[in-house]
Amino acid sequence: MIGMFTFRSKIPVTVDQAFRWHERPGALDRLIPPWENVRILKRANSIEPGSRVVMRMRLGGIPINWVAEHTELHHNDYFRDRQVSGPFARWEHTHRFSPVDGDHCVLEDEVDYRIPGGSLGERFGKSQVEQMLLQMFRYRHDTTTFDLMAHAKYQEHPTMKIAITGASGLVGSQLAPFLSTGGHEVVKVSRSDGPNTIRWDIKNHEIDVAALEGIDAVIHLAGESIVGRWTDSKKQAIRQSRIEGTKLLSETLAKLQNPPKALVCASAMGFYGDRGDEILTENSPAGEGFLPDVCQEWEAAANPARDAGIRVAHARLGMVLSPKGGALAQMLTPFKFAVGGRVGSGKQYWSWISLDDVIGGLHHILMNDSIHGPVNLSSPKPVTNCEFTQILGKVLSRPTPFPVPEFALHLLLGEMADDLLLASCRMEPTVLETSDYHFRDPQLERCLRRILGRL
Repeated sequence: MIGMFTFRSKIPVTVDQAFRWHERPGALDRLIPPWENVRILKRANSIEPGSRVVMRMRLGGIPINWVAEHTELHHNDYFRDRQVSGPFARWEHTHRFSPVDGDHCVLEDEVDYRIPGGSLGERFGKSQVEQMLLQMFRYRHDTTTFDLMAHAKYQEHPTMKIAITGASGLVGSQLAPFLSTGGHEVVKVSRSDGPNTIRWDIKNHEIDVAALEGIDAVIHLAGESIVGRWTDSKKQAIRQSRIEGTKLLSETLAKLQNPPKALVCASAMGFYGDRGDEILTENSPAGEGFLPDVCQEWEAAANPARDAGIRVAHARLGMVLSPKGGALAQMLTPFKFAVGGRVGSGKQYWSWISLDDVIGGLHHILMNDSIHGPVNLSSPKPVTNCEFTQILGKVLSRPTPFPVPEFALHLLLGEMADDLLLASCRMEPTVLETSDYHFRDPQLERCLRRILGRL
């Protein structure tokens, strides 16, 4: 038996805008649901007939390659791809675009599929496949709609050549394709050689100066992970990667004949330290301790670029939520096995933000010439750890009976436990809200359901 699945959405952009978004490099990266264990092995960066994509996925813990080939393309009408090899006995996917009026179109995905295993597979697998497809395409259409709306807001703004450090990290790996699908040219700044890459080496204070000429903007995300026990060497690596990396970059940009107009540097909510239930805006002073000290030096390291007339903004990131990495990824396993619980007293505030709002916020900062200085990148509705725990348990349909006592965290993580998990930071994204940024995920439960496929 052949199954037929159809999902359609009305999108507030023209057919041409929607179709071009799908044609650009990065569209596939943006469309893979974050809860799916999928990795792109090979890609053509094209939807022309004959182009192929190879993805590695896991089914029941077993790795399998999915090879898809584009077979038909009719500009501003539809394009089609089919499974060459993979988990389905048959898979043919048609993407259709239909105009509604001058400002709206309908995106329709139609999947003609067959489940392997004959009648037995149909009997026991059809409902699971239909639910999987529903969640997947709901996520895809939601992402497509919000990405297109974000780019359409600045359609009068010229496209740019944007350099990104830390492009392979949690944020950079989604920010780069987001910008590419908006028509911008993205260049990576990396320790490794590669196509469309500017090489740098922080330890040896080296960077390809000539390659930075002509860059319109830089987004600086690189830095040593703060996760792990904070030994003296770990703390030195955290400090050096952020301060020395920012200093090298900003000093180099300041000396260019044609410097970029903007430098957006990542910072962190650690700037504020442990502040209880105090509401923290961008005008709040720094806290005390290792992370506040690092954040202050980190932000000050960009002064050479600022002094040279480059617009500099510091994105103070809250707890970034994604099942692909960060705190949420670490929490999912114990919570799924019903052994999760509040951390310490649970009264400490966690200023969270979805990965998509980090990307949207960075894009918003980049496109608004009036934004400079510190910018809190966090949801307008921070929650206590106790509230976070209850909501995550509800979304996963799991009890949360096992609190993690403070002494256990100290034994396991040392100083990091105090500064990251037990510290209370109640940030307000004042700059984003007063500059008309519209959050994709203002509510925690809706955010978790969307990114975990639990809508």
